[in-house]
Amino acid sequence: MTIPNIITILRFLLVPAVVYAMMSGELGWAFAGFIVAGISDGVDGFIARQFNQRTELGAYLDPIADKLLLVSVFVVLGQMGELPLWLVIAVVSRDALIVGAVLLSYVMGNPVLVKPLFVSKANTTAQILLAGLVLGELSLSAAIDNLRDALIVLTGLLTAASAAAYLVAWLRHMNGDGESDTPKR
Repeated sequence: MTIPNIITILRFLLVPAVVYAMMSGELGWAFAGFIVAGISDGVDGFIARQFNQRTELGAYLDPIADKLLLVSVFVVLGQMGELPLWLVIAVVSRDALIVGAVLLSYVMGNPVLVKPLFVSKANTTAQILLAGLVLGELSLSAAIDNLRDALIVLTGLLTAASAAAYLVAWLRHMNGDGESDTPKR
């Protein structure tokens, strides 16, 4: 077990702690946990690259840990009324559809080559910024005028664009029109 994989596993353990803090009204702790998770994501990636500790397990665990945290935070923020339900549904549905497509491809004997798209990276960045902003606003009892609304719109558009891009790539892959171009996440 490498140090980056241990850090990633610890990030998995932060998810229930962050969710619990949010649901019990300890928003300062939730925000701190979210920040720690983000920093640990950067640290494990740095260590993996700099010290040649990249592993296949880490390549799968890292994005799963990121998505588990983001989806959990989005669901709780939606339940709290801090994010619109349409956005929460879009974010969760996009991720569920991608996982379903990957599993279906595998079951059908046509596994998908995993590599992220630029629009997916932009989408994840927007989701992180939005979740961090809302947690920060709630924990500090301060609002940044119009920024939340702008990030909600941007995240919604990027979620739709990312879902569409993955659907097109997956359909091409399943039809045999570009097997090496089909991404993950």
